[in-house]
Amino acid sequence: MNAPALNSVAWFEIGTDRAEEVKEFYGELFGWQYKLNTDLPGVDYHATITPGAPGPVGGIFDHAGKFADYAIFYVLVADVAATIEQATALGAEVLMEPVTDASGFTFARLADNTGHHFGVFSTPEA
Repeated sequence: MNAPALNSVAWFEIGTDRAEEVKEFYGELFGWQYKLNTDLPGVDYHATITPGAPGPVGGIFDHAGKFADYAIFYVLVADVAATIEQATALGAEVLMEPVTDASGFTFARLADNTGHHFGVFSTPEA
């Protein structure tokens, strides 16, 4: 399997305060498996591995009631900051400034010009 192409949807995330129930539901329905991600201390995040995928393609974030439940997609980009600049010029709003985890992944969340939430991320430089 090839790496996702730039500017394509390459990750999803489900935010919930009932992570175990969500994991069980999708695990039973689709055969998803999970691995606890410890790259962001204090964040309960379960990387999601779908059947046939060589590694995680999404995640379940246990937000512990700090947010409303949600599901969001992330687009792989070459440069998160440049993408944010372009998106805001098109009318987007930054909802979460870029964050870089311990492994070097950088991600941010935005709302498009009509209010729909989405994320962008970049991978560590090789």
